[in-house]
Amino acid sequence: MALRLLINGSKGRMGQTLISSAKDLGLIVAAAVDVGDDLAAGFNAADVAVDFSSHHATRAVLEQAIAQKKPVVIGTTGHSAETKRELLALAAKVPCVWAGNYSVGVNLLYALTRRAASVLDASYDAEVIEMHHRFKKDAPSGTAARLLEIILEERKLTADALRHGREGITGERTPTEVGIHSLRGGDVVGDHTVLFAALGERLELTHKASDRGIFARGALRAARWVADKPAGVYDMQDVLGLK
Repeated sequence: MALRLLINGSKGRMGQTLISSAKDLGLIVAAAVDVGDDLAAGFNAADVAVDFSSHHATRAVLEQAIAQKKPVVIGTTGHSAETKRELLALAAKVPCVWAGNYSVGVNLLYALTRRAASVLDASYDAEVIEMHHRFKKDAPSGTAARLLEIILEERKLTADALRHGREGITGERTPTEVGIHSLRGGDVVGDHTVLFAALGERLELTHKASDRGIFARGALRAARWVADKPAGVYDMQDVLGLK
């Protein structure tokens, strides 16, 4: 029997891409829900919920998933650190895949970044650069935020090490800071570069997305994967077997 999906945020760019991709993959969109629609009825009609609506809706989505004991895939970004901690505690009560980016290539970038950050010491200055379309509302992107988390984890640094752009007389770069730079313009789907620069050499890991369909296909792959998993919070590293 084909998997029945609830697409929350169905009228947005990603919602529309998810609906068309689901049909191409032979999945059933049992409910397409947006702001003002009956979320509970949508959950009732589906086996798995896929949410790419707004970070403001995440709590309601998770509460409904818990009430109906349904797996869920969360693709929204822009939550504050405190809010995300609270939501992850709720998400752990059901099978939940939560990722800032569902591209297979980006998730390989995560794995390569972790490996590079573990091999290259503090003499290699780490910077993350991301660019997205002019309509994106949050910065840095969820993907860039995850790349930064990986670097901080491997280098045993806290969020105090982050430098969100630089302006004025900042002084020489310290070996413990990690830079993040967000560019916005045009219709860029999503570009991410992790840069490790030392005296004499530089390593750059780059992923460029040109089709929003890569995120939809990854999220639908996650929906299939999580459908029969026990309660807990997973990410695309779990889905792809990269852990």
